[in-house]
Amino acid sequence: MSHLSERPEKPVVGVSMPHESAHLHVTGAALYTDDLVHRTKDVLHAHPVQAAKARGRITALRTGPALAVPGVVRVLTGADVPGVNDAGMKHDEPLFPDEVMFHGHAVAWVLGETAEAARLGAAAVEVELDELPSLISLRDAIAADSFHGARPVMLTGDVDAGFADSAHVFSGEFQFSDQEHFYLETHAALALVDENGQMFVQSSTQHPSETQEIVAHVLGLPSHEVTVQCLRMGGGFGGKEMQPHGFAAVAALGARLTGRPVRVRLNRTQDLTMSGKRHGFHAAWRIGFDADGRIQALDATLTADGGWSLDLSEPVVARALCHIDNTYWIPNARVAGRVAKTNKVSNTAFRGFGGPQGMLVIEDIMGRCAPLLGLDPTELRERNFYRPGQGQTTPYGQPVTHAERISTVWRQVQADGDVAHRRREIAAFNAAHPHTKRGLAVTGIKFGISFNLTAFNQGGALVLIYKDGSVLVNHGGTEMGQGLHTKMLQVAATTLGIPLHKVRLAPTRTDKVPNTSATAASAGADLNGGAVKNACEQLRERLTRVAATHLGANASDVRIVEGVARVLGGDGELAWDDLVRTAYFQRVQLSAAGFYRTEGLHWDAKTFRGSPFKYFSYGAAAAEVEVDGFTGAYRIRRVDIVHDVGDSLSPMIDIGQVEGGFVQGAGWLTLEDLRWDTGDGPHRGRLLTRAASTYKLPSFSEMPEEFHVRLLENATEEGAVYGSKAVGEPPLMLAFSVREALRQAAAAFGPAGASVELASPATPEAVYWAIEAARRADEDDSDAAARSGAEASHRV
Repeated sequence: MSHLSERPEKPVVGVSMPHESAHLHVTGAALYTDDLVHRTKDVLHAHPVQAAKARGRITALRTGPALAVPGVVRVLTGADVPGVNDAGMKHDEPLFPDEVMFHGHAVAWVLGETAEAARLGAAAVEVELDELPSLISLRDAIAADSFHGARPVMLTGDVDAGFADSAHVFSGEFQFSDQEHFYLETHAALALVDENGQMFVQSSTQHPSETQEIVAHVLGLPSHEVTVQCLRMGGGFGGKEMQPHGFAAVAALGARLTGRPVRVRLNRTQDLTMSGKRHGFHAAWRIGFDADGRIQALDATLTADGGWSLDLSEPVVARALCHIDNTYWIPNARVAGRVAKTNKVSNTAFRGFGGPQGMLVIEDIMGRCAPLLGLDPTELRERNFYRPGQGQTTPYGQPVTHAERISTVWRQVQADGDVAHRRREIAAFNAAHPHTKRGLAVTGIKFGISFNLTAFNQGGALVLIYKDGSVLVNHGGTEMGQGLHTKMLQVAATTLGIPLHKVRLAPTRTDKVPNTSATAASAGADLNGGAVKNACEQLRERLTRVAATHLGANASDVRIVEGVARVLGGDGELAWDDLVRTAYFQRVQLSAAGFYRTEGLHWDAKTFRGSPFKYFSYGAAAAEVEVDGFTGAYRIRRVDIVHDVGDSLSPMIDIGQVEGGFVQGAGWLTLEDLRWDTGDGPHRGRLLTRAASTYKLPSFSEMPEEFHVRLLENATEEGAVYGSKAVGEPPLMLAFSVREALRQAAAAFGPAGASVELASPATPEAVYWAIEAARRADEDDSDAAARSGAEASHRV
């Protein structure tokens, strides 16, 4: 086992424990960015001036009326920017635009003594637009050939030959919805200038280093004059990876110009109308199977709705292409990707980052094609799994390590869920109930872990040991409720060999750990855990040398376990606090900077070949649903999950992540239905689902009545921190099982072997129309049988 993966005696990692801030969350004592306003004097409040057209050139912007509103201090416009008027990394997102690109685009910001004064001031600003044609829907953008960014193509094998060798060829289209992050805490920033003229920004951001970079270039400052801190976030899900930068820059610009702290906090409607979503996709596909139902060839084009600017759309599309295979070997494939440019908010990262979209395409294909092949969907999926020892690679050329785990979790979830027996029960139930049907589906996942851009796969940490033996850990990851800080505490305590209560975590700051990557791509624990471990190993090595001298032994024979240094096979020992104090008096350095870089990655974005992922995470889910034939309403009766997290760093945290990811995935696939005004009236481009009253989120009522989650055992991941695996994103895709179970239940209203198309999200309305289609197929079969009987009689 590698040094990175090996666990010492009595490790703190692997122990189930609550989230490190759980008691603060439930008591309301946890501080978030906007809570700091009440601890800061003389704060000004910022309010956006939002344009009410989907697209138009600004011909006049009159701020005078706003300045006449009592309590308004200043109106920020593009003329006030001392540096670069852009809030994006692609330099295509002007902070103060000359051209409105979506309904709700902020063209100016008003600063007021109170939030109400700023709001009234923003309402008083007069904006005149020369309205321009706009593209709202993804289909309209495709028809207008409106695209931006790269157009990657993933090629493997000989696609034409693959189709020629196929006994069955099917084709189709599939368009599926975007998704709103709906984190509990909306976007927020608080900026102030200290006595030295340094800019300090508190931001609800998953990427403090990039927020620092954007604030610096907007203000025309070097990065060392800007410090960004993130205490914690009330949810992020990818929505705070790129999108916070502009809001932080507005707060910083206001603070720079007024000399007073400036607060930006979006209300829920502003957050919904100004921030990006998960990309909706359109897929056009053609697939070939041999006589046994094994995939021979796939030809597909995936189009993402990027919105008005690029943001992270290019890497989202790249990851979608990299995950269209999911758990299936596709020997011959051509998959093209592109980003549509529409006049909507700029879509961005969302848990899974394109992976769910790519995987949904192949799972929808399997669900639609199985009946056409005369196969049970579970059997079709299993026949196409990657197999160990076959030399199979992904369509982009990466070997699939631990491919045997695909079948392992698949078999285990069926055994845990007693799937075979329940299928017989469901068949009997469906036969006895003409107006209510049940369905049960099993789906699996294979998800690659690492940033597609190799340079992002690095992490840093700074660990300090104080004279009293207490330890303070700084690392580059951010906490958004996912439990990263809890895991880092466990990693530090394990590596140093001390009890958990000895270790504390400091807030994430750019002046403690520089040049960090976003807490994203499920890589937070891998990257920051590796860096924390590295820093703690440096400190432990120094301390074991001190202990060895004190105990009269070789340093290689000293072990620090549960806060006591002992010699192997000896009786002498030295308590941790005494050891640290001794080291201090011997002038031994008690701080260390740690660093980690993920090894073994290589990726060529031009040829779309390489090994961009450190490893794959695997999982399987079995979901059972019950559907009402009159309304399409349904309930999730039971879900069983087996998920691979390697050797868990913190099992309670990981099980919570699996449960939460699954429910969020079920929300995307079945409930959450974003709608825009696509008409030609005065509100064209306006987001219609702009509040919790119109945008349906999963809640307790959507939770499975029975919910069983098991972590795969004996699953050490070689070459990852303490043998663990990522858990943030992969479980979301386990929710495919719910959608496929709904397809099975809808099909049960029709003839055996009917292929059912199901919209996504599969809302009750969508399920009802799928049921109606199945019923029509039954009627068509009856009519065909009658015609066949009449013809037979005539022939006789």
